[in-house]
Amino acid sequence: MDQILTRPGRAADSLRHVRDDFPILSEKVHGKDLVFLDSAASAQKPRQVIDCMAETMRTQYANIHRGLYWMSERTTEAYEGVRDQVAKFLGANAREEIVFTRNSTEAINLVAHSYGSMLRPGQAVVVSEMEHHANLVPWQMLRDRAGIELRVTPVTDDGALDMDALARTLSDGRVGLVAITHMSNVLGTITDARAIADMAHAAGAKVLFDGSQLAVHRRVDVSALDADFYVVTGHKLYGPTGIGVLWARRELLEAMPPFLGGGDMISTVSFERSTWAHVPHKFEAGTPAIIETIGLGAALAYIESIGFDAIGAHEDALTAYALEMLGQVQGLKVIGTAPQRGGVISFTMADVHPHDIATLLDRNGIAVRAGHHCAEPLMRRMGVSATARASFGIYTTPEEIATLAATLEQIRGFFV
Repeated sequence: MDQILTRPGRAADSLRHVRDDFPILSEKVHGKDLVFLDSAASAQKPRQVIDCMAETMRTQYANIHRGLYWMSERTTEAYEGVRDQVAKFLGANAREEIVFTRNSTEAINLVAHSYGSMLRPGQAVVVSEMEHHANLVPWQMLRDRAGIELRVTPVTDDGALDMDALARTLSDGRVGLVAITHMSNVLGTITDARAIADMAHAAGAKVLFDGSQLAVHRRVDVSALDADFYVVTGHKLYGPTGIGVLWARRELLEAMPPFLGGGDMISTVSFERSTWAHVPHKFEAGTPAIIETIGLGAALAYIESIGFDAIGAHEDALTAYALEMLGQVQGLKVIGTAPQRGGVISFTMADVHPHDIATLLDRNGIAVRAGHHCAEPLMRRMGVSATARASFGIYTTPEEIATLAATLEQIRGFFV
């Protein structure tokens, strides 16, 4: 193992300096140095985000949009400034295309309820076998209440999206929406989003991409992808929980009915009727996650300061190194081997349950996820009931990967 440790090269080690920005990485777990390999579930937060949120609460917190006093106006300016940041981050044409939600799950539910109400009985929504439950269950609920058809595009044995099968699924012209992950949270597979969008549009369908995982690892440009809807979540982007984003083409947002009713999403209200605010506020009812949104802005600024070229090179090298190291652990099988992938690796070990793997790793200070990862249909497709999953962030180092592999070898020895 020590000999292999010298192989990753400078790219896998190029972001070592950012670790100093993450206070939690200095913590001990069971007396061991923390090795955090569960960033796909929720990434750790840099002090720039923590300090920004704390400073906002200490010095200027007030509710937004309604107040005519200094702190309210200042906080409103900070909040709405994040909308501009997100638009730039996603390559959107205008800030009005950015809707703040609680997370990606709520963003997808918004589309399912609002745009879904515009689909006609007999039309279909297409998902894939690799979807997170957040991009499956809302469409099942739409199917059950609105009479639309739900179609499932398979994945290949290596975990890639079967593009030929997708073409066949679209061929009858009845599909109204294709909703596909941009990067699998289980397999790490990165889908060919532009090709999917082209196929969907040629068949008369709109397309939604779940970018919860991909936006952390690669630059997203919704215009270049020719997407119609794109969702991301703040807590995976080194920001806080409770804040997510729906991007949608403005003409679609204009046509869609509101998702939630209440304050701030209205223009006028009487006992007889209400009229709606302009987009995006039409979809943002009630007091929003003010502090969390400002924290998301700090997280995006932090990511941009590092740059996606550096992030991509680091994670590509780290993932290749991890696959090499894990490939040397006897009895370990990686689930999902598609060539286009990000820093998420799911695996099983012969005669060792994934929950036992995670528990024993934790005793050595190593945090991984174990279970079905909110993707039960994908587990069945890949022939497993659960996996252990290691996922990487900008703070992950080659030494941590080597520690994971060495500890897995020790765990295997316990069960042999």
